[in-house]
Amino acid sequence: MMQQKRNIQIIEWEDLDKRKFYSLGVFMTMTTRAAVYPFTLIRTRLQVQKGKSLYNGTFDAFWKILKGEGARGLYRGFMVNTFTLISGQAYVTTYELVRKYVSCYSSNNTVKSLVAGGAASLVAQSITVPIDVVSQQLMVQGQGCQLTRFKLKPKMVTFGQTRDIVVQIFHADGFRGFYRGYVASLLTYIPNSAIWWPFYHFYAEQLSRLAPVDCPHLLLQAVAGPMAAATASTLTNPMDVVRARVQVEGRSSVVETFKQLLAEEGVWGLTKGLSARIISSTPTSIMIVIGYETLKRLSLRPELVNSRHW
Repeated sequence: MMQQKRNIQIIEWEDLDKRKFYSLGVFMTMTTRAAVYPFTLIRTRLQVQKGKSLYNGTFDAFWKILKGEGARGLYRGFMVNTFTLISGQAYVTTYELVRKYVSCYSSNNTVKSLVAGGAASLVAQSITVPIDVVSQQLMVQGQGCQLTRFKLKPKMVTFGQTRDIVVQIFHADGFRGFYRGYVASLLTYIPNSAIWWPFYHFYAEQLSRLAPVDCPHLLLQAVAGPMAAATASTLTNPMDVVRARVQVEGRSSVVETFKQLLAEEGVWGLTKGLSARIISSTPTSIMIVIGYETLKRLSLRPELVNSRHW
């Protein structure tokens, strides 16, 4: 009986009260994004700078931004980035629905997670890329203003800055400018998502076998999440660097950007921003695992609450 209760059970889509799931999900996503946004900004600035022209690393960037631009500098572009809440809900919905669909053909959890994670990322990125293009232009203002084609007028209010960047992008590149780097984003985040979920379940299962019988499942999952995130981040970081440069610098070719990065900065250029990415993905993964698993448990249909054990 104890061993049965230790088995990690996955709550499927049909088990959820959808109203609870979406209302609690928006709050969880917003909290997570606010907590890790400074490191998302730092990652972007590190990835688009030439060599070490501005910052020597993640923590050097953190202190320089904090000293030169204040705490608000760490949240440049945050308001427009909150619109990715829409893509976040689209992601989890697609993930759960595709898992349900794939389960008709395969009971293998790795297969279900791999296919569902990739499909969810495809849908989410189609919504996210225009938001990312705008928010990243805002991120690299301030100390990093020389890193982008677009310049903001001084002393503009937050929404005025967003409008100004949107107008500049449209005038320079038209509507297509808002989807600059779309292919690079897909090549980054579809593999990232497709890798994260299978590794998360794999690490969780392995930890469950090694841990004491009375070890809480949520603790095992909270450790498995960052391990999966570090794995996925390391494997997909080279394309993430290319994606950031394509979107911020206005490049049109993923292949040429990749070649230029290698020529100018060598193989180490492909690791730019990796530590910031892992640092931001670690709390994100913990919050996603604890928050998402708790969210699903809180969203269980009332008649199922007493039949589920962890």
